[in-house]
Amino acid sequence: MSLIKSISGIRGTIGGQVGENLTPLDAVKFASAYATRLKRHSDRKRPIVVVGRDGRISGPLVQSLVVSSLQSVGIDVIDVGLSTTPTVEVAVPLEGADGGIILTASHNPIEWNALKLLNEAGEFLDAQAGAEVLALAEAEDFDFVPVLELGTITIKDEYIDRHIERVLKLEGVDVEAIRKANFSVAIDGVNSSGGIAIPRLLDALGVERITALFCEPTGHFPHNPEPLAEHLTDLSAAVVEEGCDLGIVVDPDVDRLAFVSEDGSMFGEEYTLVAVADYFLSFRNGNTVSNMSSSRALRDVTERRGGSYVASAVGEVNVVKAMKDTKAVIGGEGNGGIILPDLHYGRDALVGVALFLSHLAKFGGKMTELKATYPSYYMSKQKIQLTPGLDVDGLLEQMTVNYQDENPTTIDGVKIDFDQEWVHLRKSNTEPIIRVYSESTTQEKADQLADRFRDEVLSLTK
Repeated sequence: MSLIKSISGIRGTIGGQVGENLTPLDAVKFASAYATRLKRHSDRKRPIVVVGRDGRISGPLVQSLVVSSLQSVGIDVIDVGLSTTPTVEVAVPLEGADGGIILTASHNPIEWNALKLLNEAGEFLDAQAGAEVLALAEAEDFDFVPVLELGTITIKDEYIDRHIERVLKLEGVDVEAIRKANFSVAIDGVNSSGGIAIPRLLDALGVERITALFCEPTGHFPHNPEPLAEHLTDLSAAVVEEGCDLGIVVDPDVDRLAFVSEDGSMFGEEYTLVAVADYFLSFRNGNTVSNMSSSRALRDVTERRGGSYVASAVGEVNVVKAMKDTKAVIGGEGNGGIILPDLHYGRDALVGVALFLSHLAKFGGKMTELKATYPSYYMSKQKIQLTPGLDVDGLLEQMTVNYQDENPTTIDGVKIDFDQEWVHLRKSNTEPIIRVYSESTTQEKADQLADRFRDEVLSLTK
């Protein structure tokens, strides 16, 4: 498995060959490169970096390598231990730190881990900073310090609670309404840090009836950790069997959020952001942003509330930039990621849970009834496997020409908007494939649209 390098960090499978997998040497190299860049750009002699990890089995090992590397460059480390991605993002500015590293491979399976790199605002590195880190790692250009200048380690394990305290203070989080609703909630914590954070949050919100599934942070994921319907059969069954009002599931680092309705059906990962944004816009006027592969439903509810919607290129850093440019009050991604600038510019499942439960409590009906109030769209996600060496950019350019009368958007691949549906074609940065996302008013139409464009792209390769 190739080691995946990007401006936001590195990701790979544990074990194997140096440079091809996430080995100890690769972890040391990239942590040292990040620390070296940080030190060269900081006014402090001893910059500070917050480090946290999800519940993966490899987490303690990778954390020890990363922390030691930071110390060796003369960085003082604040170790928040077993944590969530949004918790680390919150901790960085609260500590006045120069950056942060989250050790998590998000929704990837158990054999994966990664280093996600943050700046002083607790946000992912921009393109320039990320490129500098990659260049330093490639050149092995590190500034290791003598023994009397080694960095220190300070352990602070209270940050999940501090994160929850700040969530409870957000506008729109109505603890009293949630308590009065007396919700019964099932949780799937996928045996990672969500099994710690989400039950603590629910307790703080006054939810007393909780059915906990896979909430021990052992790192042994009980199913594929991506929160999709086909992986959540246990949660869906528990919601029905226990008579719960809803089910909550997060990914291993707790930046993605999905819900199960009272009948065991998926509320829809795309509709996490739609519902939360609709609620937030009911008391705060403003604009929204999501990426180009997210549901059109967010645009619909935003315009209904009097705001404007913008679609960004795919990727959290692109969504955040567009949110800042448009002064959006809420945004995120259709994979269940909620970004609320009132707290921080990062996807945050804790924020999503608190706002959604406030929304559902005030709505006063069932999950299925709430879902029925939103525009009904269906998505299809496919991929086109290509022969290595094909000119993928050329294929996408030709599709742009073929549909030029539809005014396609080309900031990230090519997206073609029709009256009632859309299709988005974008290349993978790591595989010889083109991803095909489509949305329409029925699942059959969405699948047919994706099939049609897949066949058209393949016809250009012959």
